[in-house]
Amino acid sequence: MNFGLIVGNRGFFPDHLAKSGREEMIAVLAAAGHGVVCPSDQDTKFGAVETRAEAVKCAEIFRAARDRIDGIIVTLPNFGDERGIAEAIRLSGLNVPVLIQATPDTAGKMTIADRRDSFCGKMSACNNLRQYGIPYSLTRLHTEAPSSPEFQADLEWFAAVCRVVNGLRKLRIGAIGARPAAFNTVRYSEKLLEKNGITVEPIDLSEILGRIARMKDDAPEAQAKLKAIQSYVNTSGVPAESLLKMAKLGAVIEAWMRDNSLQATAIQCWTSLEEFFGVVPCTLMSMMSDSLLPSACEVDVPGVVAMHALRLASETPSALLDWNNNYGDDPDKAVCFHCSNLPKSFFQDVRMDYQAIIAGTVGKLNTFGTCVGRVKSGPMSFARFSTDDICGRIRGYVGEGRFTDDPLDTFGGAGVVEIRNLQGLLRYICENGFEHHVAANLSAGAAAAVYEAAKTYLGWDVYYHK
Repeated sequence: MNFGLIVGNRGFFPDHLAKSGREEMIAVLAAAGHGVVCPSDQDTKFGAVETRAEAVKCAEIFRAARDRIDGIIVTLPNFGDERGIAEAIRLSGLNVPVLIQATPDTAGKMTIADRRDSFCGKMSACNNLRQYGIPYSLTRLHTEAPSSPEFQADLEWFAAVCRVVNGLRKLRIGAIGARPAAFNTVRYSEKLLEKNGITVEPIDLSEILGRIARMKDDAPEAQAKLKAIQSYVNTSGVPAESLLKMAKLGAVIEAWMRDNSLQATAIQCWTSLEEFFGVVPCTLMSMMSDSLLPSACEVDVPGVVAMHALRLASETPSALLDWNNNYGDDPDKAVCFHCSNLPKSFFQDVRMDYQAIIAGTVGKLNTFGTCVGRVKSGPMSFARFSTDDICGRIRGYVGEGRFTDDPLDTFGGAGVVEIRNLQGLLRYICENGFEHHVAANLSAGAAAAVYEAAKTYLGWDVYYHK
């Protein structure tokens, strides 16, 4: 990741602090594996920004590297010039997340030669950014040294925020098939998503099935996908005919995604694929999600947006689950379930089976392809987004919890989740008419980054459940 760096400076404060502060921040960013774009000490005094001329120079440097800059970090080793900082960002034309960091004073170094006053300068910088209409993020502590553990954690969080913002603003989703008629809950607005930089590329299910019909059983792409399926999950007991159908379906979807530069999919399932093709797409969707290409069922496009947001934040796979059952009498526990298409990395152990619910309608032989098993215990982040067509906005909620080891005897892919004040969350979901689907990710910090990205930079109406 590459950050544009603005080093604040103000002449009547010790400017040697700007020099050393710049060097410290660059070293910290480099040690974390990030690239840095900033003025050199040949471009401006100490490579910092104070005057308008220095702000213009910084902006020129940022514009020249605009395709490489993922976010901007403003570091205040002394009070800093509030106008120079705001002007540099405005003139750069960049629309990326901004983090404000201020270095703390040392109690034994409070003379005129070493006092920073960054504590105060941070407020002035933020005041000006607000006046300029530039959104920004803050470190958890008001002042943090660049080399401190606190800033290391904040830097990791901010990098996740940048990934989510930049990734969602250019997301391309493939919508395969029509929304199942029985699922009004997954209706959504393509126009609202497009307004936010998210493009939906649709394809009729008949086109997918038509391309499969033209593909020979021994086609290299079908055979390659068949081997991938068999190496991905235990397929013992699954008919060879069903596996070949899955392989051809997977090969067609993969080629279509590649041709259309798609990063995620939402697929029609109930019950057209089972009735007219004879398999469920769950394992293929599991494989895509596990490869960081999220895939949601029931053409739940906003659901896969939430999956992708969590995946960007954590850089690990996400799943789409139902808030499905209470767990005994514990008000803070619930059963999350799907048929399932959960990524393999979510499971304690996993095997391929048939879809027990649909089998009662279309027959067992037409429903092979689910990934079934128990979700492993550990921390989890969750998120849900929805297009609110009535108000013309995108809204959602995020939060954290954990999957537990509580006993659970059921089918599909399922786990027991524990969330603080779960009853309050469920009430919020119902009062605000959210869908029964929720995206989940096996990480502790993804929700915080998704919340900051969606609320501060994308302008979505998001609730953080705590």
